[in-house]
Order: sequence, then C-alpha cells, then structure tokens
Amino acid sequence: MTQVIGIDLGGTAIKLGRFSADGVCHQSLTVPTPQPATPEAVLAAITDAILQLNSQENAVGAIGIGTPGPADAAGRIARVAINLKNWHNVPLADWLEAKTGLPTILANDANCAGLGEAWLGAGKNFKNLILLTLGTGVGGAIILDGKLFSGHQGAAGELGLIAINPDGPECNSGNRGSLEQYVSVQAIRRETGLEPLELADLAKSGDAKALEYWHNYGRYLGIGLASLIYILTPEAIIIGGGISAGAEFFLPAVRSEIERRVLPSSREYLQLLVAKLGNQAGIVGAAKLAWQVAQ
Repeated sequence: MTQVIGIDLGGTAIKLGRFSADGVCHQSLTVPTPQPATPEAVLAAITDAILQLNSQENAVGAIGIGTPGPADAAGRIARVAINLKNWHNVPLADWLEAKTGLPTILANDANCAGLGEAWLGAGKNFKNLILLTLGTGVGGAIILDGKLFSGHQGAAGELGLIAINPDGPECNSGNRGSLEQYVSVQAIRRETGLEPLELADLAKSGDAKALEYWHNYGRYLGIGLASLIYILTPEAIIIGGGISAGAEFFLPAVRSEIERRVLPSSREYLQLLVAKLGNQAGIVGAAKLAWQVAQ
C-alpha cells in the first residue's frame, strides 16, 4: 500500500512521519534543524531523513511539508521562512523532487496543523472550521467544505494579524493592535513578565491576578474571533499552540465575548474546542497534503 511522508520544518527541529491513507503513522523521526538553517543545509538534512523513512522500495508515493511562513498558491515555493537563514522564494518542492523522485507539495505550517486537526484531530467531525495556533506568534488555518483555503496567492489564513485595536502595540506585519499583540506568548510576557505555563499554574492555585489576566486574555481572543465568525461562520473553532494548555482559564471569557458580539444566526451550533494533536498536528497535516499529489 502506498504511504506518504509528512514533514514539519521548524527552527530547531525537523519532524517527519510516514503515514498510510487511514491516518496511521507507521514510523516517525525527528532530526535537528541545521544551524545556520540555510536552504541548502535544510535540504540535505530533509533528504537524509526521508531516505531513513523510505527504506522500502516504492513504499512512499509523495511528500508533504509544512514551512514556517507562506508558500505560493501552487505549493511549490517557500516564499519566506521565519527563523531560517536566507529563505526567500526557495523552490523547495522542486529541489526535493529532484533529490527523491517523489512528488512534493508545501504549505504554511499553521495550515498544515489545521489540516491535521481536520483529518484526525478535534475537527474531524466538521467540514467548515478555523484553527488558531497560540504560540510565539498567532497563526491560523481555514478549512472550508473540507478543503484548506489558502487564497489566490497562497497567503490566506493569517488570522492573528487582524486588527482589534487601531492604536495598539506595533506588529512585525506593519499593523498596529493585531490580535497577535494581545494573545501570543510574547504578549503574555510583555504584560506579565511570566510564561503562559507559569500563569496557568498560578490560576490553578487560585491566584486572583492570574485568573483576572486569563479572563481579559479571553476577552481579547473573543473579540478577534467575533470578526472571523461573521466572515466565515465556521462549525468549529479549534484553539491550538502552547497557550491552549491554559484554555480552561480563558475559554469561558471567549464564549461570553462571542455570545455578546455575534448574532445568534452567525454562531448557531458553533463549537469552541481545544486542539488534540499537539505538536504532531504539523506532520499529520503535511501527510494529508501529500495525498493530493501521491503517485
């Protein structure tokens, strides 16, 4: 039976998994990302790792890969890769196909996480959903009618960059007061001087200031989600990323804010869920992507 390889390319590690069509991961591997992470060094590391996973002749029919930044609409070129050195319009799919002989397709890593959750995770019972990854930044993915929506240039789904305060903190995107500036790890550090897990532990112990912080955090997240709900009317919103570990402390405020701001007709039956796949979502989604081009 043909299988595919899903790859999650990160700044410190490259994760790979070999999957069959039923979603079973038959073998996985994690290798360190070369430093400096130039395109040529990363290509060599990925190629070596693929050879380890594809030792059986003709076992693998395609490769899917998530990169930390936007890909082009055709899934061929890593346009920019955040935290990787000299990544500008890198034709990674062409390079990997030349090295391995296997059809290859790329997508943004948050899009891959969304595909993963939609295939095997918290979103598997829904056709229309959005994923928000709450981490160092805030990424997103939009699944419409069971398919990833990436826009006509491939860069759709930057859900963390919508503005919720025109006079808020400056964002690397050039925007001011983007959702990311209120609900990312960096925002939490800026506001509290603490890490998200530290704040969650304080909240667990009943600390009033931590509980108040998470309530306000949930309000900001709910305000951002309200705009997205009006535009996309998803069946489910899935919250992933490292900060989702503290979801019990901020989801009630998110729900209240959505109910306050969104007409019932736009949020009827909406499910607000926590992601299930953790740091495996990227390779699962990349594998799902690979089935689009599998031999």
